[in-house]
Amino acid sequence: MDMLEFRHKKPQGIPRVTKYSEAHLPTHFGDFRVIVFHNDRDDKEHLALVSGDITDSRGILVRVHSECLTGESLASLRCDCADQLHESMRMISKAGRGIIIYLRQEGRGIGLGNKVRAYDLQDNGMDTIDANHQLGFGADERKYEMAVAILKYFNIKSLLLITNNPEKIKDLKEHGIEIIQRVPIEIEPNEYSRDYLRTKRDKAGHLLNHVNLDSMNVKLVDLPVSTPDNDKKDRGDEGIS
Repeated sequence: MDMLEFRHKKPQGIPRVTKYSEAHLPTHFGDFRVIVFHNDRDDKEHLALVSGDITDSRGILVRVHSECLTGESLASLRCDCADQLHESMRMISKAGRGIIIYLRQEGRGIGLGNKVRAYDLQDNGMDTIDANHQLGFGADERKYEMAVAILKYFNIKSLLLITNNPEKIKDLKEHGIEIIQRVPIEIEPNEYSRDYLRTKRDKAGHLLNHVNLDSMNVKLVDLPVSTPDNDKKDRGDEGIS
């Protein structure tokens, strides 16, 4: 059973993190400080986006977000990752203080190459979890000890966690993080993401209640269509003979 895979994850020790660099980061969603952390667990640079004064704080908004290159950099419509990241930035900016911990664990922890292999399996009929299993991975290979280390770096006492994932809450609590409240973050599904979101709800236990997951009234996406005239415009050679 997929849910057993989540429940049987064993907590690991907390890595040691050190701040490597920090700078002001103005964004479309508000002003943040971006902080890069190095650690003694892996060779990845994990990030924190910080709004306002969060040190020694209680009850602040926190999003623990895992990297999604396909969604966040390539604008993929197959998932809700970019929308969740951007909405979290809006929420935290509006609140005036909070933190997004950005963990470099692409593809629910299986890496970019295997994520694309899983996409191919999904194109041939599997869902996102069955595809992981076919490749020899668990349903979700993510770990949150790095997030715990970063929270402890700022000495954050308690938090309001922006998530739909009860296993993330459970994992953080097992590491001693006090979560006062879950803050839902549901994104309108589109025709490409609906099955993925439904699988997360039905097989991974994510708390998703959007009615469009179970209806045909999903948001349709108008993809650009290549035509000879458009190709000429893109090349800038219209009118050239």
